[in-house]
Amino acid sequence: MILNDIHFGFAFALANEKDTCAQFVRALLAQCDAFPFRQVSFFVVVDRVSKDRTRQFLDEVAASDPRLHVVWAPENRCVVDAYVRGYREALAAGCHWILEIDGGMSHDPADAPRFFETMARGYDCVFGTRLAHGGKFQAASLKRNIISRRGSFLTNLLLGTKLSDMTSGYELFTREALQMALDKGIKSRAHFFQTEIKVHCRNLKCAEAPISYSHPSPHLSNAAVGEAFARLGSLFQQRLSGTL
Repeated sequence: MILNDIHFGFAFALANEKDTCAQFVRALLAQCDAFPFRQVSFFVVVDRVSKDRTRQFLDEVAASDPRLHVVWAPENRCVVDAYVRGYREALAAGCHWILEIDGGMSHDPADAPRFFETMARGYDCVFGTRLAHGGKFQAASLKRNIISRRGSFLTNLLLGTKLSDMTSGYELFTREALQMALDKGIKSRAHFFQTEIKVHCRNLKCAEAPISYSHPSPHLSNAAVGEAFARLGSLFQQRLSGTL
């Protein structure tokens, strides 16, 4: 695959990250400099959840770097709306590859080249893994670690998926793969949406790339966990009925 034919896009959401947002954006864009992409576009979605000056700081970066596009989305109702808005912005801009990454520094921009190199070998999706192949799950609570591991095991068992880490973010898609996942529908309103996308992509040519995941938010509500189990059960029923 010839990378200088690729319009590459990042999609992510940011809220209350004024101290690190500019550093994060510059570090991630710097990873693209070693790759001959035809064009790079960076879509960062900010909504009303962000109460500090994150948006203003990002606007300042965008004023000096035309690759950055700050998307103000006051209509968002949850984190899933923010990510989906980022996906749709990248698709509308004509990006051929779209990378989703957490903007709160829990994902390391230095891991991005692993996604590029793997995707260039002809994959439809590359998913980050914290749980195998050299991945790291650092400075996370025992609860987060257990939920991620058991969630991956249960999803693979019930839905026939085969990834080592079914609950992580940090993932790269071709535009065709991402559009297909969106067309199938993302019904989760919480963290399970990333698992839901992986389930939709299960029959595509997928690979995993090791990532270092550190200092995630310590807050994972019981409601989000309950919703994940409910959505997993619903998808299992769809699998049994042959409609998944």
